[in-house]
Formats: sequence, structure tokens, C-alpha cells
Amino acid sequence: MSDPDDKARFTALYDAHYGRVHAYAVSRAGQQVAEEVAGETFLIAWRRMRDLPDEPLPWLFGIARNVLRDSYRARDRRAALEKELRTWASGEPAAGDVGESVVERAEVLRALASLSGDDRELLTLIAWHGLSSGQAARVVGCSKAAFFVRLHRARRRLEQALAAGPSAPGDRAVPVAVLTKGREAAR
Repeated sequence: MSDPDDKARFTALYDAHYGRVHAYAVSRAGQQVAEEVAGETFLIAWRRMRDLPDEPLPWLFGIARNVLRDSYRARDRRAALEKELRTWASGEPAAGDVGESVVERAEVLRALASLSGDDRELLTLIAWHGLSSGQAARVVGCSKAAFFVRLHRARRRLEQALAAGPSAPGDRAVPVAVLTKGREAAR
């Protein structure tokens, strides 16, 4: 959208309504998130300037509401993942999941849960989600070479976490196989 009229129209929209959209976001989510919500709202409005109705404020509030809803969903997904990882790390099997009682799997999950979210993402994109290294690099927004470096470091940290685990050294046959499988998938 490089039309000067669209730029002027957007500037007028922003100047007229930013304060109200920001206040709406503050009333719904607090000051801490309001800047991000208001910014995302106006980014979407910029992309959709051609859809701008005659009365833009309700439309902007609708966009802000959707941005907040998406933010809440993402927060809930993160919380559910963290809860699941804590459950796995505790070694307690989840109800109805017989596989959780397998010691080797619990060890891998415990070690995986001890890693940073970035390391977990790199490892699971390759080993569990079956992406190629090029695809995984696009997901995390880096070059393939940078991805290999990050993946290598994440694997080392996982191996260290496994070595520091509660089991005897001979009990790590499955985790090593999981790591090997991940290395093959990354090629």
C-alpha cells in the first residue's frame, strides 16, 4: 500500500484513534500488554486499509479484541505445554497414557523439559515433527547453517541433561536412539 492517499488516511486514523484503542487494550489486558496490542491492531489496520469502514473505531476495537484473544490463546498454549512438561519431568504417568510409564521415555522428557524453550523447539522440530533442517530453519527464522549450529548446541545440552539424570548410564539406550534419529532427520 504505497498510495499517498492511503498513507495520509492511515496517519489520520492513527492520530484520531490510537489513544482510544490503547485505552481499550489497557482496560482488557493491563498496561503491560496494551502497547503491543495497540501496535498490532494498527499494523493489521494498515494492511486492511481498503476495508476501512466509515466508522472506524468499532472496527479497530474488533481488531484489538481479536489480537487480545489470540494473545490469550498463545498464553494458554504455553501454560498447557509448561504444565505437560512439568508432569513429564515429575515422572508421573498421565492418565490413560501407558507410554508415560516407560522409564526411558520419562528420562528423555525430563531432560527435554529442563532445556530452554528454544532448545526444545529445535529438537522437536527435527525429531518429533519430522521437518528437514531447511524447513526447521525457516520456522525459527534463521539460515540453514545457523540452524545446524543451534541444533548441535541443543543436542549437546540434551545429552548433558540426560547424563545428569537419575538413571544408571546403561539405561539410556532409547534416549540415544532418539538423538540419533534426530540427527538422521536433520540431514
